Amino acid sequence: MEQVFGGLDNSKQEKILNTKLTIYICEGEEWEIKKWFETINIAGVPLNNQELLNAIYSGPFVTKAKEMYSNSINPQMQKWSSYIKGDPKCQEILRTALSWVARGEKNIDGYMSLHRQDTSIQELQSYFDTVIDWAKGVFGSPYSEMRGLPWGELYEKYHNNPYNTQDVRFRVNALLADDHVKNNQGIFEYILGGEQDKSLLNIRIFEESTKRAKFVQQTEAAKVAGHSNCPYCAMSDNANKTRIWKLSDMDADHVTAWSKGGATDISNCEMLCKTHNRMKGNR
Repeated sequence: MEQVFGGLDNSKQEKILNTKLTIYICEGEEWEIKKWFETINIAGVPLNNQELLNAIYSGPFVTKAKEMYSNSINPQMQKWSSYIKGDPKCQEILRTALSWVARGEKNIDGYMSLHRQDTSIQELQSYFDTVIDWAKGVFGSPYSEMRGLPWGELYEKYHNNPYNTQDVRFRVNALLADDHVKNNQGIFEYILGGEQDKSLLNIRIFEESTKRAKFVQQTEAAKVAGHSNCPYCAMSDNANKTRIWKLSDMDADHVTAWSKGGATDISNCEMLCKTHNRMKGNR
């Protein structure tokens, strides 16, 4: 429980009052100040990267920015926390806001240097609000899985595309309910990108036991028929028409693509040679 000075016993008050503090006054160019803070930071309580930058670029801009994004009782924090992970007291919300407007964390240093003497944070605040409002406009009420996604990057990449919120939410709900999707956070960029990059979803793959069972099944049938155990090779007119591939030379593929409703089980599995599996794609 937090205590106030007046509520402490006399011995503790005396100890605080008699404690000597070492105060450093740092002057010089910004690069010199930065170097100095990095040096003293080694010996004291470590500052995180944003706390260090706040100290280096102290001034009206940092003061205004902290009033907005480092204030845990800011009524907007509840709304922002649906999209951003972090503790405002540790400057994590501020760092996120700066990384968005600066187009990446690597650019925060330069952005703060450029705006150090600004008495307004209008650009920072406007861009931050624009990103949050865009995300809400596309997906409607936030899903818990949206928290912590790189919304600044997603905004830059997709904000010019048109979306229908009702259709978007229908697809989000369907994918969240799909047991084959292992990365629920990837659903949002997958939909923003037109449902093209399935790697974002980390789709559940066929079990090794399923692959081996299907390989044996196809191989035995192929030997009896006198053609390749790769169905596509078997339909060809080249030297691979009758080739029996090793299991290590084949990949498991969905007969009906997952994106078209195909299940990830043995009934929808076929083993293809690696070349034909790459060629097949999502047809």
